Amino acid sequence: MDILSLTGFALAVVAIMVGAVLKGAGIAALGSSAAFMIVVVGTIAAIFVQTSLPVFKHGMRIAGWVFSPPKLDAHAMIGKIVEWSNIARKQGLLGLEPLIAKESDPFLKKGLQLVVDGSEPDALRGTMEVELSSREHADTAGAKVFEGMGIYAPTLGIIGAVLGLMAVMQNLADPSKLGHGIAAAFTATIYGIGLANLVFLPMASKLKSTIAAQTQVREMLIEGLIGIAQGENPRAIEARLQSFMHG
Repeated sequence: MDILSLTGFALAVVAIMVGAVLKGAGIAALGSSAAFMIVVVGTIAAIFVQTSLPVFKHGMRIAGWVFSPPKLDAHAMIGKIVEWSNIARKQGLLGLEPLIAKESDPFLKKGLQLVVDGSEPDALRGTMEVELSSREHADTAGAKVFEGMGIYAPTLGIIGAVLGLMAVMQNLADPSKLGHGIAAAFTATIYGIGLANLVFLPMASKLKSTIAAQTQVREMLIEGLIGIAQGENPRAIEARLQSFMHG
């Protein structure tokens, strides 16, 4: 669990609510069904138009990575690659075959199968890099769902404010309604800018950094698998993979 993300979202809520109280607006001023419809529902509508259904679904699936990112322990992965290398040196590549069924990571499992099948290093690299690129592209597209929402929300907040001011202008003859009407109009702006800068854009950035970290680990795994396929010394493989830890 990513404590920093949880703390960040909690602080965002506290900052807005306490800020509203300190500014004299009050927490009740933040509640507006009209602003919710215009900004939240409008943002969802816009992102529906922008993305395809598979991309949207994938974006929703990986949203949880903000709080619980996939566990890819690079140090443990290096240890596993070195262990496999030792087995291959002693028993040959076929000695790794029983380990395929035990491997839980699909990416690593596919790479190990290619090694056991005796794939040439260049063919192994090409296949795994295509797999890596496809995964990275799909995950990045999912992250851009939230990036898009962060772009649309502030604009829809402005639309909500304009609509609210239009309603106020229709009641100029009744001064008692002006103050409340103007306050309600700007609630939509708060929704739009707040959601964009405290939720959607931070989520997109966090997801992109998680994807980049996964990509780096998988690039390291490709190098390790190629080293095994080439019959390199386990210590040489370990030294090369350790260099990724400083990337």
